[in-house]
Amino acid sequence: MSTMAVPDVAVAAVDEGYWTRTRKVGLVLLALGLLATVLFGALATGEQARFTLSEDAAGAALEINGTVGAILFGLITLAAGAAMLARLPKRWFIPMLAVGLVAFVLSFLCWQVSAAPTGQNFMPLVNIVRGTFLLALPLIFGSLAGVLCERSGVVNVAIEGQLLMGAFSGALFGSISGSVWVGLVAAAIGGSFISLLLAVFSIKYLVDQVVMGIVLNLLALGITGFLYERLMQTDAARYNSAPRFSNWEIPLLSDIPVLGPALFRGNIFLYLALLLVLVTHIALFRTRWGLRTRSVGEHPTAADTLGVKVLGLRYRNVILAGAIAGIGGASYTLALFSFTKNMIGGKGFIALAALIFGRWSPTGALLAALFFGFADQLATYLGAINSVIPGQFLAMLPYLATILAVAGLVGRVRAPAADGKPYIKG
Repeated sequence: MSTMAVPDVAVAAVDEGYWTRTRKVGLVLLALGLLATVLFGALATGEQARFTLSEDAAGAALEINGTVGAILFGLITLAAGAAMLARLPKRWFIPMLAVGLVAFVLSFLCWQVSAAPTGQNFMPLVNIVRGTFLLALPLIFGSLAGVLCERSGVVNVAIEGQLLMGAFSGALFGSISGSVWVGLVAAAIGGSFISLLLAVFSIKYLVDQVVMGIVLNLLALGITGFLYERLMQTDAARYNSAPRFSNWEIPLLSDIPVLGPALFRGNIFLYLALLLVLVTHIALFRTRWGLRTRSVGEHPTAADTLGVKVLGLRYRNVILAGAIAGIGGASYTLALFSFTKNMIGGKGFIALAALIFGRWSPTGALLAALFFGFADQLATYLGAINSVIPGQFLAMLPYLATILAVAGLVGRVRAPAADGKPYIKG
């Protein structure tokens, strides 16, 4: 009796069932669209929601009636959800998801801005964009550090400690020397010190990398806290008054509406973060070093067979990652604030979430970091206009995004195959 082979695609379709990931996400967007259309539309007022293209209420602005805008963008979210329920081609998943989420946020903003007190019913887009990038800076540096480590096969849970040590070292040595450049180099060395410990214990002594990362975070917290109390608190003028990097304006580019004042009138950390994302992406996917790094993170035994020095490459990449994270920590103390105990406040773990959310890609990590930065900036803005939404709820957004990523609603994510697995050369 002859048998007919069933194509693999057909089998996969039968096994997948009706409720595919696309349809599940579509159902979520339908719920969000319904919430936006009904609730946000009812709570919004007939006042104009103004989105100004400047740093204040003056100048050109994009305006829309609050109620009309809330309902209109809610309907767009509904339409995106309905389209995903109809099972769009796979290539349309990310664009349609982006349209639905952006429309939902705009519906929410139309409600909030139109319902703000008189004189405050505007959103200055320049301030929002600038604040988003400033708040995302440590996340960008931290997530890039995670990319370098985990693409090499080493789990980097110590991003928090690397950022904190970088912030402390930059403040301390910048204050003693009176030079921002000395502080910047010291910050890179401070982050590298934490990374060196991570590399030695996880690569040479085969200590569990996740446990080691947590221990190093506690070590950085203890060292910086002790020295802060003994030095910085007793003599802040000498040990905690580092000079600040001034803003650098780029001619012509700084005149671009909204993006110009926000991006091209920034400090060195902003330009360095964007440059590092570009350089890391090119190096990781277009150079021999990047090919070797990715091979070590996926199949170190095969890489070793081809002559790649697996352990040496891991050591170098982990230490380099620490230097990058240390510079990210200095973006606090050499540009914005004086050092305080535990001033990173969990940003290292959010950077780790951005790494996962961005699928272990430099550009993906950048976009995820900007999303988290926008959530923080939005909470600040809504607090300034006395929103009825508690700021604590908005602070949950980065963690909610992480849950969504883990749940697979924004796409299944897969770490490098050898990530977290010690390599013992035979």
